[in-house]
Amino acid sequence: MLGRIIVLLVLILVLIGGGIVWFDYLNVIDAKTVLAPLYRLIGREGRTQGELGPDEYLNLDAERLAVRLEAEALRELDMDRKEADINSRLSEIEQMAQELAEKQQALDEQQNSINAAAADAENMERSIEGIAQQLTNMQPERAVAIIAAMNDQTAVNVLRKTEEMAQRDGTGSIVPYWLSLMDPQRAAELQRKMVVGAP
Repeated sequence: MLGRIIVLLVLILVLIGGGIVWFDYLNVIDAKTVLAPLYRLIGREGRTQGELGPDEYLNLDAERLAVRLEAEALRELDMDRKEADINSRLSEIEQMAQELAEKQQALDEQQNSINAAAADAENMERSIEGIAQQLTNMQPERAVAIIAAMNDQTAVNVLRKTEEMAQRDGTGSIVPYWLSLMDPQRAAELQRKMVVGAP
């Protein structure tokens, strides 16, 4: 029986303390001075009330306004922090967008360079095919004289293209005959480069 009484008394004291804290929080009563040590005990800064003079009275409206102003200041600090975070993130996003734009520009330039190189190669291929066609239609001696005046790489390209055209048309290649009319050393060098693909 004594234990129940003690438990009930402790429960009543806890309820009274909780009610005092709650009513102080709602500014119904002023228990700042009494509750300040309790707040410090649990690691929080308690609200304090300045000392009142002999002719001064506690103004609950002013206290409520002070609490609201404090809450508003905390809200503004939180908003400033969030705004700073947003601005920092926005700056990072803008930097990433700029880097992506630069990479895209580099890729576009690379693609344009590749396209230009492909177009040049296609034009060169058409040009070599035109030269091979013209040489095939000439007298062999005249064609050999023209080939002999070319540099080795151009001559090899023309000879290869001539053989490709002969295979495509299903006719015999005139390249061996051209080579037989050339200087033996030059003919051997061109044949070697045609076989190994060396410039």
